[in-house]
Amino acid sequence: MNQQQLRTNVLRAFGASNSEITELLAYNKNVFDHSTLKVEQTFPPSPEAYIAVWEQYAAAAEIEGAYAVLKQHLVQFQFPILAGISETEAYRAATRQGKSAHDMAIATGLILTEPEKLQLWLYQTLAGEIPVIIALNREDFVILVQALTKRNEPQLIPDSMGACIVSGYNNWERIHQYRQQWTAQNNSHSEADWTLEFQLLIQRKELYQDRFIILSPGPYSNVAASCLGLTETEWQQLSLKIRLEHECTHYFTRRFLGSMRNNIFDELIADYRGIVAAVGHYRADWFLHFVGLESFPVYREGGRLQNYQGEPPLEEGALRILQALVKSAAESIECFDQQYSGQRLSLSEQVSILIALTTLTLEELASAEGKSALEAAVNHQRQLLFAYECKR
Repeated sequence: MNQQQLRTNVLRAFGASNSEITELLAYNKNVFDHSTLKVEQTFPPSPEAYIAVWEQYAAAAEIEGAYAVLKQHLVQFQFPILAGISETEAYRAATRQGKSAHDMAIATGLILTEPEKLQLWLYQTLAGEIPVIIALNREDFVILVQALTKRNEPQLIPDSMGACIVSGYNNWERIHQYRQQWTAQNNSHSEADWTLEFQLLIQRKELYQDRFIILSPGPYSNVAASCLGLTETEWQQLSLKIRLEHECTHYFTRRFLGSMRNNIFDELIADYRGIVAAVGHYRADWFLHFVGLESFPVYREGGRLQNYQGEPPLEEGALRILQALVKSAAESIECFDQQYSGQRLSLSEQVSILIALTTLTLEELASAEGKSALEAAVNHQRQLLFAYECKR
């Protein structure tokens, strides 16, 4: 039986109609590209090219403060949050053409409530180092997300969102540095020559695009500490750890598997990594709280699941089936994870489990054989790693 037929059978077993099966097969399609992941890849890998400049930012932030440093280097920090600003000539010139914003009347700066509490540091992940910006004030977190992902527009940021990873950020400072080096090496100040070189540059995104994480310190997924039987202090510390590892998982799948989507399967995998990193074992009940399914089959408004309903959104019937799949998949993962409870997993073991999860689909994990399917996938990844180690 091929994977498509297996998924169809699982969906039918969960009560999905033909139209709902069609919807869910499309929504739950696994788009991770494992062909780009080489067996000989070492973890953690060498840092990406942009890390060098962020090391400079982080070092300067220790002296000058993160807000002051980021305002110097990230152009969006030069503009306020203002409806319609992204369509102004000045904003487009600064963010799309790299023009200096210093003399622009509209560039009045990004106003934060507590800029002195902004933090910037580099964090080691399975996929290498990544910059992390932490806003210790919730309002400031929202402002940063609006500035850096919504083009300084005052778009609504859900209360359940406490972190985001910015991928493919065009760092104009790196482009300007590249131009200075190119000009010196080629002894050319011709605007026409640079225009030709720029067309070549934009094809090499590693030379000018950055990735970084923005975090807030609030309760993870806006779930209260009392819901999990924790104190406020305990939950604040655990929330930050879950949130950070969650985003680092997205970084891993984006860097090595070519995908990072607003999809509940991606969230299931990332929350697995986050919860295990925080408490040492997986808690399906925590995950269900995070996505609003703690009282399944009742869904709690405000849960994160409503942020991942697809584009266009799933129809009501398909959404109900999706909720059941999510609950069952989380329970399969918990059954699988119990064998590792209390153990400190090696780096290779962590990578094997993470990659194994990305080879499956939500339907496979939600099936009665979900635990077995995950065990088989993990064993396959171990064998690949072992075979490579034997050849070395």
